[in-house]
Amino acid sequence: MNFADPFLILAIVFALAAAACALWAISAQRRAAKAEAQAWMLNEKVAQGEERLRLLEDQSATQIELIKAQAAQSANAIAEQLIKRADENAKSRERLAEARLEAQLKPVAETLAKFEAQVTAVEKARAEETGGLKAQISALLEASTATQAEARKLSAALRRGAGVQGRWGEQMLRNVLEMAGLKHGIDFTEQVQLDSGRLRPDVVVRMPRNAAFVIDAKCSLTAYLEAQDAGDDLAREAAYVRHTASLRGHVQQLSAKAYWDALEVSPDFVTMFVPGDGILAAALERAPELMTEAMEKRVIIATPSTLFALCKAVAYGWRAEDQAKNAVEVAALGRELYKRIADMGGHVAGVGRSLSAAVDKYNAFVGSLESRVLPKAREFEKLKVDHGGKPMDELDAIETAVRPVTKLEVEQSPTLTLGNDAPT
Repeated sequence: MNFADPFLILAIVFALAAAACALWAISAQRRAAKAEAQAWMLNEKVAQGEERLRLLEDQSATQIELIKAQAAQSANAIAEQLIKRADENAKSRERLAEARLEAQLKPVAETLAKFEAQVTAVEKARAEETGGLKAQISALLEASTATQAEARKLSAALRRGAGVQGRWGEQMLRNVLEMAGLKHGIDFTEQVQLDSGRLRPDVVVRMPRNAAFVIDAKCSLTAYLEAQDAGDDLAREAAYVRHTASLRGHVQQLSAKAYWDALEVSPDFVTMFVPGDGILAAALERAPELMTEAMEKRVIIATPSTLFALCKAVAYGWRAEDQAKNAVEVAALGRELYKRIADMGGHVAGVGRSLSAAVDKYNAFVGSLESRVLPKAREFEKLKVDHGGKPMDELDAIETAVRPVTKLEVEQSPTLTLGNDAPT
């Protein structure tokens, strides 16, 4: 055999390669069969695994359901416990909060209780006051109704004539004088005849130091009443003009009578009494110069308010006069008391001098006794004379002098001066 032949070598190589390929193919086939067997086994295992997985999933689902059910039961129990505890905690916190709130609101509650009591008391008092006020208002309304009725009666009576108006004016004047503190028949006199009966004023008011002045109350009110009943403004104004002229004419009449000349001591004026401020105001609205004209004619127009002030001044003057008289009597009593005290002071001074002389005599007696008698008497003690155990007391002189009375030593009696009078 010739190994050098290239074709043979190639054939051997190819044969070896083919043998190798066959071996490899057999080996691969075996491996494939083995792999297929393994794959089948793996498929079986996968199927078994899937079955197990399915079973596990079923078991897991069941367990999950059981766990869920158990968890739900446990959660419900725990939730119930938590809710119970939360409820208890909430109740505890509520009780604590209520206690704290009650402690904080207790002063407020007490204050509110006091406030409620005060409000109740105030409401009760208000109710009582309201009831009393209603009663007073009712009484006031009744009084107002009665006053209106009386006013209508008075107005109707005043329209009957000058006589009724004069009597009403005199009564109003008497009321004002008495309210001012003047006494009828003492401080003022009505219907006095003056100048041998020629003049007869309504009232003469007495003043201190025998002075007096006249008050007249006879002014006419007819025109004023007509103005009050007038149906229109024109008629009312015409009535007021007549009323003003009536007052001016009455002023002239009073000025012409010259009442002040008929009295011994009197201020040079006469008082014209108008029984209402509104009556005079209605005239002054039409004639503002009426007051000035009246004063120039020595006539003082007075309403109840101004006349009350004037008569109050007169009453004060009478009180001052009475006080001055009492002061004179007090001065006389003071002088007499001072004289008697001075006499008593003289007696006291005499007693003092007598006491001083008695002290001097006593001291002289003690001196003589101590210097002349007691030394000799004490010699009995040296001679052992039984004296009953009673020693001789030491006698002291009185060194205190009697105080002289000096405050009552005056040369003349005191004087008292009253107002502008000379000393008395």
